Amino acid sequence: MLEIKSGSNKFYIGESENDPIAYISYVHTGEGAIIIDSTYVPKEMGGQGIAKQLLKTAVDWARKEDKKIIPVCPYVKYQMEKNPEYHDMIHK
Repeated sequence: MLEIKSGSNKFYIGESENDPIAYISYVHTGEGAIIIDSTYVPKEMGGQGIAKQLLKTAVDWARKEDKKIIPVCPYVKYQMEKNPEYHDMIHK
């Protein structure tokens, strides 16, 4: 399993936050929520569940920080609406 690291505005896989191999990025709203705006996994790493792992890491962090998620990224929006374990984290 690949190591997911925490950066200043993303969770990522790779050596550097500034040049990640794969990532999920977010923006603080200042209202007890974050906007997840982008998820990226290169094609050669596709099909390994990496995006799901990145999303789970982001959701677990948001829960711990008592923040809701505004899913702007289409992938995140789809996954959060589809999976009941994430429904409580969607910002109303």
